[in-house]
Amino acid sequence: MGLRLLAKTLFLSLSITILLPASRGADSDPLQDICVAKMEGDVTVNGFPCKPMSEVVSDDFFSSAISMEGDTNNPSGFQVTAGNVLSFPGLNTLGLSMNRVDLAVGGINPPHVHPRATQLGFVVKGEVLVGFVTTSNVFYSKVIKAGENFVIPRGLMHFELNVGHDKAFEITVFNSQLPGTVSAPLSLFGSKPPIPTDVLTKTFLVDPNIIDLIKSKFGN
Repeated sequence: MGLRLLAKTLFLSLSITILLPASRGADSDPLQDICVAKMEGDVTVNGFPCKPMSEVVSDDFFSSAISMEGDTNNPSGFQVTAGNVLSFPGLNTLGLSMNRVDLAVGGINPPHVHPRATQLGFVVKGEVLVGFVTTSNVFYSKVIKAGENFVIPRGLMHFELNVGHDKAFEITVFNSQLPGTVSAPLSLFGSKPPIPTDVLTKTFLVDPNIIDLIKSKFGN
């Protein structure tokens, strides 16, 4: 009887171990070989409807979206070039996407979260300080050099800062066809319509003039 109970326990543990990774996936598993996104149309689904098979071509599974260097001539000195389902329809239902992140010297990809995906990054060029904060308010960070990886758990606030003497370039991969990005500064100070100044003054414990000044930097 003891052996039978042990066998059942082991079987249950193995079953949970096998099933858990699938349940944690950001996107649902596909139910067919391919489902190239049909971007136009009135159908609304959690993702995109499939293009008719008669219209699918080889180029649907090809993208050069991240092949070109991004323009970092902006106040933050960074540019993200997205290779998600919006620019690469062949990714629809496949549960992955890829971005290119270019950083000027001193450039920063400001604190942000990806609500629908874990991020795996690979630095191609330069030195990038990567950091994220857990829900326990613990900060983890490391300088990542060319040829090295880093991972950001799903939904956690993180940033990338070029700490080298030259431009930096990294590739980030996500377990979602459309991971989404919520930028902390843009969401707080550049939302449309704007968050009431009183809410932000009480949140950050600063004078309203400071909040108004920051809002003006983001178009509010």
